[in-house]
Amino acid sequence: MIQVQLRYFASIREALGCASETWQTGAATVADLRLELLERGDAFQCLAAEKPVRMALNQVMCQPSELLTSGCEVGFFPPVTGG
Repeated sequence: MIQVQLRYFASIREALGCASETWQTGAATVADLRLELLERGDAFQCLAAEKPVRMALNQVMCQPSELLTSGCEVGFFPPVTGG
């Protein structure tokens, strides 16, 4: 198990009711972490695989296969639209 810092942005933050949290995980990758968080219940369905969620590792946008390290920061972002 490793400890990671989670950050949630925009509509994801609103759905979960928090902007950040510290989380103990056994996940190896960002994708594994996303699946683990889905198991936490209905509110976390905003992170479901069919949702176009972007992820960042240590403040850099990343691929789901990126490896986690102890103390890293993972951010979850909904798609951004503009006009």
